[in-house]
Amino acid sequence: MVKPTSILLKKSHSNQATLVPQNHKIFMEEAYNTAICFKLLRDLGSSDISRVKMVTKKLNNMAKAEQNMVLETINDYFVDNLEISARHKYRLFQILENIILDATYIQEDWGERFIGLALENMTKTTELEDIYQDAASNVLLAMCKHSWNLVFSKLEEDFLTGIFPHRSLLYVMGIISTNDKLLTPAQRDHWQEQLIQIGARSVQFLTVDGWAKSLMLAVMKPDRTYLEQNPEKTFLFIYYGMILRAANNSSMIRKHLRSLLDTSHQSLQQREGIALTIGLTAARHLDDAWAVLDQFGRTGPLKRTLNNFSIKEEEDPKWKWASSTILLSYGQMAAKAKENILPWVDNISSRMVFYFRSSYWDDTLKQSFLEATLLLVGSISRNEGAHSYEFTQVPELIDSLLVLMKKEPQDTLCTTTRQQVMCAISGLCKLRPMLDAKRKSKILFTCFQSVFKLPLKEALEKHTCLLADPPDIQKLYMDTMSALDDLLQSLITENPKPEELHYLLGHMYSWLVSEKVHERQRAVRSCMVLLKYLAQKACLDTTEEFGRIGHLLGTLAMLCQDPDKEIQQMVLEAINYLYQILLYQKGLETSVLFRNVEHSEETQSLSIQEPIPMPEIPVNPTTHIIKEFAKNLSLSQMKDLIWTVIDGLRSNLDFQTETAGDMLIVILEDFGPRVEKVSDISRTLYCHFISIEAVNIKKKILKAITLISRYHTQDLVNSFLEYSLPLDRETINLWRAMGAERLTAPKVLHELLIKLQERPTPGQVKGATEIKIYLDSLAAMNTLYEIQYSREYKEAVRNWYPQLLLGLLTQLHYLFELSMAESPKKSELAEDAETIASPQRTSLNSVKSLLYTSGHWKDFAHLELQEAWNLFTNFETYHQGVTLIARAMVQNSCSQVKALLYQTISNMEAKPERDKKVASLFFTEFLNSPVILEELPKQAILSHLHQGLTDLNPAIRVMSLQGLKNVIFDSEKGNLLRAQLPAFLEGFYSENEQVVIRVMSTVADVLYCLGQQGAGHQCQEIAFNLRNFFDDERDNVRASAISLFGDLVISMEGKDPYTMKPQVHQSLIPLLVHLKDKCPAVITKCKFAFYRCAVFLNWKLRHTLFCTLAWEEGLTARHFLWTSLMENGEGEFPVHLSQALKYLHSPHRNLKLSAALFIGYTICYYPDAIFQKSSEIDLTLFYSTLEELKQDPEQTFRDFATRHSIFLEGASKQMV
Repeated sequence: MVKPTSILLKKSHSNQATLVPQNHKIFMEEAYNTAICFKLLRDLGSSDISRVKMVTKKLNNMAKAEQNMVLETINDYFVDNLEISARHKYRLFQILENIILDATYIQEDWGERFIGLALENMTKTTELEDIYQDAASNVLLAMCKHSWNLVFSKLEEDFLTGIFPHRSLLYVMGIISTNDKLLTPAQRDHWQEQLIQIGARSVQFLTVDGWAKSLMLAVMKPDRTYLEQNPEKTFLFIYYGMILRAANNSSMIRKHLRSLLDTSHQSLQQREGIALTIGLTAARHLDDAWAVLDQFGRTGPLKRTLNNFSIKEEEDPKWKWASSTILLSYGQMAAKAKENILPWVDNISSRMVFYFRSSYWDDTLKQSFLEATLLLVGSISRNEGAHSYEFTQVPELIDSLLVLMKKEPQDTLCTTTRQQVMCAISGLCKLRPMLDAKRKSKILFTCFQSVFKLPLKEALEKHTCLLADPPDIQKLYMDTMSALDDLLQSLITENPKPEELHYLLGHMYSWLVSEKVHERQRAVRSCMVLLKYLAQKACLDTTEEFGRIGHLLGTLAMLCQDPDKEIQQMVLEAINYLYQILLYQKGLETSVLFRNVEHSEETQSLSIQEPIPMPEIPVNPTTHIIKEFAKNLSLSQMKDLIWTVIDGLRSNLDFQTETAGDMLIVILEDFGPRVEKVSDISRTLYCHFISIEAVNIKKKILKAITLISRYHTQDLVNSFLEYSLPLDRETINLWRAMGAERLTAPKVLHELLIKLQERPTPGQVKGATEIKIYLDSLAAMNTLYEIQYSREYKEAVRNWYPQLLLGLLTQLHYLFELSMAESPKKSELAEDAETIASPQRTSLNSVKSLLYTSGHWKDFAHLELQEAWNLFTNFETYHQGVTLIARAMVQNSCSQVKALLYQTISNMEAKPERDKKVASLFFTEFLNSPVILEELPKQAILSHLHQGLTDLNPAIRVMSLQGLKNVIFDSEKGNLLRAQLPAFLEGFYSENEQVVIRVMSTVADVLYCLGQQGAGHQCQEIAFNLRNFFDDERDNVRASAISLFGDLVISMEGKDPYTMKPQVHQSLIPLLVHLKDKCPAVITKCKFAFYRCAVFLNWKLRHTLFCTLAWEEGLTARHFLWTSLMENGEGEFPVHLSQALKYLHSPHRNLKLSAALFIGYTICYYPDAIFQKSSEIDLTLFYSTLEELKQDPEQTFRDFATRHSIFLEGASKQMV
């Protein structure tokens, strides 16, 4: 019990000495404060917990102001109150501990008193048991701050008495050993030395049975809880290890270590303690420690648990985690043995891997293996001589660590396992021999997979919110990312070569294009940090070119337009560092690309250095990036960049494909002439183009094709020809893109013509090479056919018209030769051209479209209306078709005759035989054009013809002879021919049909030979006689007469129109009516003749008229023809009407019906013309004809006459 009088009366001698009159006030204040402190100390014994807390707070505050007074009062309180309760003393010790810890200085005499007080009470046994002893021990620990040497000397005295130390001493030693903040570094070193000495001086106690038995009992004593560390037991293992370390008796050491291993391995502290003891022992007795561990693993209960992966819960827990103890022991051995461990690393690593793979898997084994590995790696890394060793078991150790990484749950981040694994691998990567590429790849793949695929940080936090002690996810996440950064930096540091950097980042590329934003963020961040490390350290080897920098640049630049702003910023920062690395590699002064890059909190924490100032970021940074990098990239590096960007066009990320397209355009605009392997690029772009659906990307690919074709037209043509059999819409778009620029389109046509003319000799298309050449020629023909309709090639086609026309006609000739040759066999070509339908038809269509789309529709109409294209269906009539094309150009005064003339001359001189043949046909026909005499003197023309006479090809010799007979060489020939015409006219009336046909054919030949001289005034007589045969009952005669009439009209074009004009007008109705002739040949001839008459009369809308005649049928076509006739021939209305009335009496129903339609249109649409322009005789004839038709046997005509009679009567009354 506390004495009541002690509060007021009991004072120390020092205080009583101050009681003098002059210091009375100070004395009273001190006495008062002392009394208050004394009362508070007494109140600590209260059972009211809230009161105790309040008193404790007051005492702590009082101690801050009057430290010495409070300490003195506490000391006196202990001295004067010896019988206070243990709980009261416990609280006093707590107050004393806090005051000593907070004090900056404690007087030496007070220190000795409190040390003695602590030593006195820490071994007492009270009802509070260990709590009371620990409180007194904590006072002693607090005094370490002020009187370390004194504390240690007292501890040493009590420790080495020969009696096994009390648990409180072990507690104090354990706290000192494990609390790094308690001692300064110098004191810690001294402490370690003192421990070694204590261990050495305690070796003798092992021979004392009681002492040794107490030691083992303390070791085997169960822990109070498995959730917290027991300081006294921790030091017990340290102490045990220090004793065995100092011992020199090998058998005794092994005996004690084996006894230690035979204890329970159930608790974590027990396992760690055993391992620590073994590790400390190994510092001097590595062989003994190794032997004991090896023997323990090969015998006893542990052996039964190895390779047994189905351990049941009911089995003895004592041995369940023995493997974990072994693993920790190996780690501690490595850590404590220091430089002596290097020769043992492979053995230790091998055993660690063995126990890891052979033991039952659980978190305990995992953590033990991880800790042991970290200890091993740390020990090796601290040894300067490690680089002189080669550690062969490192790959196996790494594989086991990767197993740990793979087994980590992918959806949570609750432990430090990932960062510990990466930390361990970082250390192992620095050892010799260097890891092979396969092992590095495995490391990178596993680490990236485990870290980058983690969910968002918000999701990770949700997973841990229900845990009893949730970790700090933000810190854990950043530490994990930093561990990955350290791993990458370790790998590149060991092999600082550009190739190694590309290899490391190559495993990251798939993550840089991940569809998940957070995965891209992490990958970009890791890439940026690694590049930042290299840029700041400037450690990358400069003796080797960074060959794959283009790939890295392209991959990063395509992320500049990432929708995530944080990714954008980190990418720009990464590209800046990459730019610095490039300049460093080139030996140039380092510079930067952008200035206003914002550093995220994550990236700012990666380095203590200030952010690098950078130029302003433009709106589209990729253009600036490409242009700046291109200044310093070599050709091979630029190629790498191009291919990377091209591959980016197929990305699953829309923004990346858009950026890739923009980058490709920028590169090709500046780098186009230096691009290599254009064929490969074009094929890849083609594959991308046909597989991509996005319209914007397709447009950018087409723009890229346009840019490439500026400088590499030939390569592109050769590449795209592979995809032009047959041509689909996508391929046509590529060809159009190639010709999008005005200067490029002609080059494309030129290359296509070259390919068209590269033809293997017929009969030799057998081998793969010849077949490919043949197929390329067909593909060129297909392409020329299609691009004629493209606006991009309009101007080029017009300019290259001569070459194209002759080239396509020659191609058709070649195909005829090929089809007649015995080889190639159809089966040989079927495999490569099975989808090619009739190359002859395609070639002919190419010629047709060339004429029609290039503005020469008149020539096309000339041939179409004569069905001249049928002449190109077989080789026997092919030359006639070519002749008709040339003739049409002459007769229509085609503007290309001059250009074609020179091209034919060129072909006649230096081309293969088939080219000469086609050119000779054109040249001979052009003799009838006035252009030839304007461009060439007669002597030059004769020279070319005479040269043809010496040609080996008889067909060319014949054509040359025909040319020499032309009237341009002798004007008298024309007069002679015209003199024969009257005699030919008599032949028209021969009763023999064949004679008539032949005579008409001969007259047609005469008209052709007369050429520009024409038939003169005899044309009218010929026309008059020919019209008599338009209605001849003989089909062939009708056809011949109408055909000859058309030729006559052509021959008179451009000459005296008045001579021939009446005859032409009088032929229009017969020709119009015979468009419904029963004979197809007559219909064809009528169409051509009617069209030539319209041209001769200079009708309007002649092109529409041609289209109607050529391709339209039915009432719409008839109505247009009637309208054209009425609008262009108003003055001839009476003639047309009378001719139509005559055909109403025709015995041929089709002609009669055609005339009725003409009259019906006239009555309906031009009734006024009938009454105003027709004479009384004509009207009388008109009405009488209608009356006769009312009696026609066919109801159709009777109805026609009745209706139109009524209509005319009504119209006549209105006019009156």
